[in-house]
Amino acid sequence: MSPLSSRLSSLSPLSPGEGRRSPPLVPGASLAGSALIVIIAIMSFLASLTVGAVDIVRDAARGWQSQVLREVTIQIRPADGRDMNAAVLQALALARATPGVTSAQAYSDAQMAALLEPWLGSGVNIRDLPTPRLIVVRTAEDRQPDLAGLRNRLSAEIPGASLDDHTAWLDRLRLTGNTLAGFGISILALVILATALSVLFATRGAVSGNKDVVEVLHFCGARDGYVARAFARRFLGLGLRGAMIGGGLAILFFLAADLLGGSGDAAGSLLFGRYSMSLSGYIGIVVLALFIGVLTAATSRLTVMAHLRRLD
Repeated sequence: MSPLSSRLSSLSPLSPGEGRRSPPLVPGASLAGSALIVIIAIMSFLASLTVGAVDIVRDAARGWQSQVLREVTIQIRPADGRDMNAAVLQALALARATPGVTSAQAYSDAQMAALLEPWLGSGVNIRDLPTPRLIVVRTAEDRQPDLAGLRNRLSAEIPGASLDDHTAWLDRLRLTGNTLAGFGISILALVILATALSVLFATRGAVSGNKDVVEVLHFCGARDGYVARAFARRFLGLGLRGAMIGGGLAILFFLAADLLGGSGDAAGSLLFGRYSMSLSGYIGIVVLALFIGVLTAATSRLTVMAHLRRLD
């Protein structure tokens, strides 16, 4: 019996009640399959890093926006004959009496000097300069403050005083967060596309390696779905294995970054706060791994079905 005939006979359906199972149409272990697992693991790792980075950026952007929304600044410009200390005290009283305001604190001379030190150097006497006085006003999270009323009272009672609610900064933060998230999603789409293309070429290679068996089964009347399902099951296992390896490595990476220095790095904390990934990020990585496994199976099935249609 020829090798092809032996292979075909081993693929024949079992009779009812027969205990043994026929060998799979697609070989279980091969160098190409191992290489595909490595490729999918690398792609999954990169895609998972992107998912985690997008989650961190979005959480940081929400934190920025929340902080900006909860803080407003009162600025009192100096004028001839004005008692700045009295004006500051009056502005503090108006701010603290405003509904929705939790605290109001004026910048001291030392704090103002520290703000101006990068431009004017150290040892500057703030009282000798016509610098405005700043008051930081913090608002409640669960209550809408009456900022319009505070702005009107400041203008009426303290000429030269203004209220800045940082709207321009908030718009920029939203734009920055959305841009970074969109950039990350674009990278994720490219990685998934590269994964699908890798699976497509790997499936074509597997079909070429089993070309005789596939064509004989097709012309003998085997359903296209039977052949396609055999390849889909095989590539589903490969895809899930590679995706779980890549996703697991990414999860370990984020856990290590969080435990070993993610929350203690001064530069990172200044920009992102405590930039540990949230639970939704870890769930996203797991969902991504399952999606890549299903995508691998679907891509291989569609590739085999397209090949069988060309035989007709």
